[in-house]
Amino acid sequence: MGKITGFKEFERQDEKYTEVKDRVKNYKEFTVPLNESEITEQGSRCMDCGIPFCHSGCPLGNLIPDFNHMVYQGEWQKASWLLHSTNNFPEFTGRLCPAPCEKSCVLGIIEDPVSIENIEKSIVERAFKEGWIKPHPPKVRTGKTIAVVGSGPAGLAAAQQLNRAGHLVTVFERDDAIGGLLRYGIPNFKMEKGIIDRRLAILIAEGIIFKTNVNVGVNYKVEDLKAFDAVVLCGGATVRRSLPTPGIDAIGVVQAMDFLTQQTKVLFGKEIKDQVMATDKNVIVIGGGDTGSDCVGTSNRHGAKSVVNFEIMPKPPGHRSPTTPWPYWPLQLKTTSSHKEGVERNWLINTKEFIKDKDGKLTALKTINVEWKMVPGQRPQLIEIEGTEKTWPCDLALLALGFTGPEATLSDQLGLETDVRSNYKATKYQTNVPNIFAAGDMRRGQSLIVWAISEGREAAREVDRFLMGRTNLATKGSGDLLSVH
Repeated sequence: MGKITGFKEFERQDEKYTEVKDRVKNYKEFTVPLNESEITEQGSRCMDCGIPFCHSGCPLGNLIPDFNHMVYQGEWQKASWLLHSTNNFPEFTGRLCPAPCEKSCVLGIIEDPVSIENIEKSIVERAFKEGWIKPHPPKVRTGKTIAVVGSGPAGLAAAQQLNRAGHLVTVFERDDAIGGLLRYGIPNFKMEKGIIDRRLAILIAEGIIFKTNVNVGVNYKVEDLKAFDAVVLCGGATVRRSLPTPGIDAIGVVQAMDFLTQQTKVLFGKEIKDQVMATDKNVIVIGGGDTGSDCVGTSNRHGAKSVVNFEIMPKPPGHRSPTTPWPYWPLQLKTTSSHKEGVERNWLINTKEFIKDKDGKLTALKTINVEWKMVPGQRPQLIEIEGTEKTWPCDLALLALGFTGPEATLSDQLGLETDVRSNYKATKYQTNVPNIFAAGDMRRGQSLIVWAISEGREAAREVDRFLMGRTNLATKGSGDLLSVH
């Protein structure tokens, strides 16, 4: 695979970024793509592994050594076909996936791993540029109708797969545009929305019906779903986690996703009354994950006076921890492009109080340093360290604490069973109501975009089998028998 000695001859090379001072002036993507010869070199670094563990690291089972080899050989169209055979939307994962495949790359044991994610992005961008990605409606329709609720990556993947199988698919989205959190939850500087729109145009041309501003169970009766032969629920895990902290009701304590969604909608001319702005404010982002990082980047683009980030967990090591050896996903410090734009990061810190003035506006946060006591056989205990209390000036606190699970609207009205974490129970993606299936974060809990696409594909396979008694849709990593790209 690749050039036999490629991994010895060439070092890993990633996309570069435009300068911080320039990129924070707007909300556009700021990566500088590698040229064709550079990408060819990166493809050549893929070794002829006896067992390519990148497959097991990727939830989609992408045929990674195969498309790397095609890139090295200059067979870009074949690389695109291989990539799309297991991944419906590589333009999403090529930008937004944390690349578990790279963390399980065999080359990564001794050197920097193959730059799989960047190669993936380069392939799909070349494919769109060359016009290789075209609509291919199914030649034969089955007469079966399917409702997909939710148009995030799980819903879109399920819809495309089921449409390929010949079923007539209608996708319901409660927001005013298709894409779920890809549309409004992911900042434009990480993925411009034209990336969604060009793929959406393909899906529409293939015959998938999309309906926006339809909130099933709210302004669309669940009884009307009975008109469909099957239903796939892909609504995501959207119940946001909060804090049981005094002063949480202060004006200026805002859920991160509200902050991010408002900003993206404004970019596209949506009227947002009283938009939350970080301009000239002391901003504290509570939560150290990707959403917290997105809040940091957005706050800097607003022109915040200061940006501070709190994380209650310990600071991860700079290199792979012995507790997460190769090929597992590593416990390791992640520094994003948004972090590099300016933020003070703090670990092992807990918010004790949101301080507000007489008008109820947030003015400061009280915190205390903590440590975690590990007792074998017991859950870790959070211990506060006496004498470490501190007050931080704060005009805007953004809660980037993740999600607790899916909303109960549909499960209650449809009589669906849920687990202890409120996720919709769905064995082999099928709920306790036989013709209703669930996929994505709604089924497995908050997770990655690549997992959502995988869930959507796997759910589509089970729906097709349920309706037809058999299926030609692909299993994970095998390449889609009905893929026509």
